[in-house]
Amino acid sequence: MTTTTPTTIDAATLRELIAAGRTPRMLDVRTPGEFEAAHIPGAYNVPLDLLREHRAELRGHLDEDVVLICRSGARAGQAGQALGTVDLPNVKVLDGGMLAWQATGAQVNQGRSRWDLERQVRLVAGSIVLAAVLGSVFVPGLKWVAAFIGAGLTFAALTNTCAMGVLLSKLPYNRGASCDLDTIVGQLRDGSRR
Repeated sequence: MTTTTPTTIDAATLRELIAAGRTPRMLDVRTPGEFEAAHIPGAYNVPLDLLREHRAELRGHLDEDVVLICRSGARAGQAGQALGTVDLPNVKVLDGGMLAWQATGAQVNQGRSRWDLERQVRLVAGSIVLAAVLGSVFVPGLKWVAAFIGAGLTFAALTNTCAMGVLLSKLPYNRGASCDLDTIVGQLRDGSRR
């Protein structure tokens, strides 16, 4: 199985394509909760875990140019590599993600404000490390919990993956509205966007 690394597109270029009426298929791979909080008008929410699991089925509905979007570009890059295994041409990653898009002052559909997944990971990892270090005053073995979290964060940085992020994305807070394969395929087929 071969994979291709997708190229990037900057926010200004994407804005120009949209303004010129040549809007690519925009897939936002963040959690439904993050998508509901803020997304580019016309984007489809296809969470990264769902895209990875069903990339072959989605491939049949993505025959035009595709731009992958996330918060900063990291998850979109992972989605691009996953789609590269099903030989999908014309896939690009929005360089800098929603952060770059919003920095240009581009239009965003706003919903209820929520913490993004990266911020949730920092809170949970930091809280566990802090509790383990403070608790190790009374139970010396707890320092190894902090070491385990540190090792996990190091591994996450080196591999550009995050097991804690995957787990947190499953929480009801991050699930938001229904986001299943049948709904997404129906939206892609019908061209209905949010």
